[in-house]
Amino acid sequence: MSLETDTQENRRVGKVYLVGAGPSDVELITVKGKRLLEEADVIVYDRLVGNGILMWGGRNARYIDVGKRSGHHPIPQDEINQILVREARKGQRVVRLKGGDPLVFGRGGEEAAVLEQAGIPFEIVPGITSAIGVPSYLGIPVTHRDLASSVHIVTAHKKDGSLPDIHYRSLAEGGGTIVFLMGVSTLGNVMEGLLREGMSPDMPAAVLERGTTAAQRKIVGTVGTIAGKAARAKVQSPAIILVGYVAAFQAMDWYESRPLAGRKILVTRPRERGSRLAAMLRGEGAEVLELPTIRIEPVTEKEPLSRALAGLETFSWIVFTSPSGVRVFREELKKRRQDARSLAHLRIAAIGEGTAGELEAWGFYPDLIPEQYDGDHLGEALAASVQAGERVLIPRARAGNQELVRRLEEAGARVLDLPIYDTEYESFPWMDCEREFETGNCWAMFTSASTVRGFVRTAGELDLSKVTALCIGEMTAGEAKRAGMRTFTAARATLRDLVDLALQMAAEEREDGEGQSNPDGEK
Repeated sequence: MSLETDTQENRRVGKVYLVGAGPSDVELITVKGKRLLEEADVIVYDRLVGNGILMWGGRNARYIDVGKRSGHHPIPQDEINQILVREARKGQRVVRLKGGDPLVFGRGGEEAAVLEQAGIPFEIVPGITSAIGVPSYLGIPVTHRDLASSVHIVTAHKKDGSLPDIHYRSLAEGGGTIVFLMGVSTLGNVMEGLLREGMSPDMPAAVLERGTTAAQRKIVGTVGTIAGKAARAKVQSPAIILVGYVAAFQAMDWYESRPLAGRKILVTRPRERGSRLAAMLRGEGAEVLELPTIRIEPVTEKEPLSRALAGLETFSWIVFTSPSGVRVFREELKKRRQDARSLAHLRIAAIGEGTAGELEAWGFYPDLIPEQYDGDHLGEALAASVQAGERVLIPRARAGNQELVRRLEEAGARVLDLPIYDTEYESFPWMDCEREFETGNCWAMFTSASTVRGFVRTAGELDLSKVTALCIGEMTAGEAKRAGMRTFTAARATLRDLVDLALQMAAEEREDGEGQSNPDGEK
């Protein structure tokens, strides 16, 4: 083979990244893992990877679900190996995304060996293993100076699903903390093995289910009682089993002390706008799933926009009805080598705090913001401020509230309602909305009527009466009500008020649930 041919062949071969996603919490993936997801052409993922982490993938990435469940293996490991080799040979950047760490009972070593044999370049990106991360989220330190000086991580099932060959005597006599992974179905056998080899039936033990998620819970007991308690609590995978004195540790329940702990919230804002709201909710303890149901696309027909920008001196007012409108308008000015000086003569109106904040980041302070942040009140305030004959430019989404235009025209203004972007709906074929809402602890948060419509499209066959919708304003709430959702509306149309609404609802739920005991030590 010539050097030239060899070089061409190398260009055709992509690369595989074996990436640990952590236990499930979207913020527990590494910085490198997140970057690789954003850059990936193909994402091959397991069931244990949280939906929130999958959202880090790029819009054009192709997702391949190879999820394996206990007792049910829809895609055999050999076929997964073939997928990785095949996609890399197409020249793709492949992220093989695994729950926890890829080399802690994650078969990362097997997949790496296959890639090595096939001549496929690969990298391994470690992740936080559930053996360490899950106990910390449920208030258990796996080591403690007074309680445990070692940790033993053991798999509780074999490749074929049968019981593993665990050396119970060494575990029973070795002291320290024992963490069993993938052991829900074999919990009784594992405890019997420890007891048979001399471990005290009074040794503390715990089962930690769905750790680092809003649905996490801890069932505590002893080696002699934990199997029965877990059965009565109907524990399901994913869960880990922890045995040792640290299982009785009681001084570190930090996760559940936060106001929104135990609550999952879907944030439906566009990708470029969702991070601030998501951060506010996470700061209060919620598990946040960012599901941008819409995206903003600048209009393709530029002639009307070009004419308006060329004639900016003829307008007296410019009105922005969304942060997206500010950003798109600013970018269009930049493309035409126009800057803020083009707007120096204009009075500026903004629909609310979010839009005003986007303008302030650009160096402008609005001359007018209505007391209530919606199109009707913006129109009312503007109608009282414009002079008859003044020209008003409204650069906004194609499908805008016509009440604003009507009020201005009745006041004698000459209005140019200029579409500068379209609202497109997003689609996430890997998203299982029914599973997210079946437990009743998931809320959806909407910041516009268009995000509601986008969610309805994404939800598929979901019974929308199961959806609790937290809405930023009356127009948004009206759209959610028409879809059949149970709706609540923020006091004012701001992100802070939307978060405060969630805090108020969570506090009321806790008050309603006070005095109810948890059976079998369940938390």
